[in-house]
Amino acid sequence: MIRLRIFLIALTCQICFAQRSHEAVDLSEAALELTKQQVTYDPSYFSIDYPNGDVPSGKGVCTDVVIRAYRKLGIDLQQRVHEDMKANFQAYPQNWGLRSTDTNIDHRRVPNLMTYFKRQGASQAITLQAKDYLPGDVVCWNLGGGTTHIGIVIDKKSRDGQGHLIVHNIGQGQVIEDCLFDFKIIGHYRYLPAP
Repeated sequence: MIRLRIFLIALTCQICFAQRSHEAVDLSEAALELTKQQVTYDPSYFSIDYPNGDVPSGKGVCTDVVIRAYRKLGIDLQQRVHEDMKANFQAYPQNWGLRSTDTNIDHRRVPNLMTYFKRQGASQAITLQAKDYLPGDVVCWNLGGGTTHIGIVIDKKSRDGQGHLIVHNIGQGQVIEDCLFDFKIIGHYRYLPAP
């Protein structure tokens, strides 16, 4: 009986891992697909629909890459961040002098996404080992001067074969780059919820 329980637990873990791996690859592919679209870096404030709102399709910033990739999997970070932030406003950064939530911009701010992912238990270790960053992971950086950045690890290897490439928008549109360790990593997340 004990062996059967152990076997069933191991089988369940393997099924969960396989499902997570599939979702991670799907997120990686969704990010990769975004690089085919022409996007101009535009940090403007936009009034957008809620839920499932998006800035104009030819515009965006780094957070929009993450938001759009998750949306391709049926996950609306605009709604999820808003609902969590509304219920736990004080847990989120107060960097912008807000007194309440704003469905147009809250999910488009890197510190808010970092807080949301952390609150969802998605935090992973920050290391200098490329092998620790897997396709579908979300990485955040400090660019200096109080500027933060975010991107998605994809299932394409760097030239040296040691790590994976990143899809992000740091000013040149939604692009693929070998930039994992170009800046100080301040967040590493593996967020793969059910849609």
